[in-house]
Amino acid sequence: MASGSSYVLQYRRKRTGKTNYKRRLNLLKSGRNRLVVRPTGKHIRVQLVEYGSDGDKILSQAHSSMLKKHGYNGSTSNTPAAYLTGLLCAVHSGGGDASLDLGLKDSVTGSKIYAAVKGAVDGGLNVACHQEMFPKEERIKGGHSKTDADNFESVKQAILKSKK
Repeated sequence: MASGSSYVLQYRRKRTGKTNYKRRLNLLKSGRNRLVVRPTGKHIRVQLVEYGSDGDKILSQAHSSMLKKHGYNGSTSNTPAAYLTGLLCAVHSGGGDASLDLGLKDSVTGSKIYAAVKGAVDGGLNVACHQEMFPKEERIKGGHSKTDADNFESVKQAILKSKK
């Protein structure tokens, strides 16, 4: 353990590798809301977050387990589920501008993160993102998996009808 008067203890979230404060500060300087996409092993969470000096405020959120209410019976951790979760979050937020917050995840073209962003864009959010980062339309619709392709369109229409 380091000691001495010149030793400065880093923030706990930085020490444990949970937050990149330089990247977070740049996102906050933009003044836009953040579209936070967090995929896990089983689910995907999409949130529209507004910065506040007393703490962040969640304006809208969607979790891939919420897709079951709309009739989705596929996996909750794949590309079509990410797209539908992003769409659900955007529909409930009512639109607006946002910047993508990847957190500590790497930016990979065609990943589940960008499928969620594509869903948010289709749902009415204006997210600054290049079109070539989105997955192919066939992959978003679940064309690679028969079970997901069957009810993708019906779930998408049910989500679009459920606007606030």
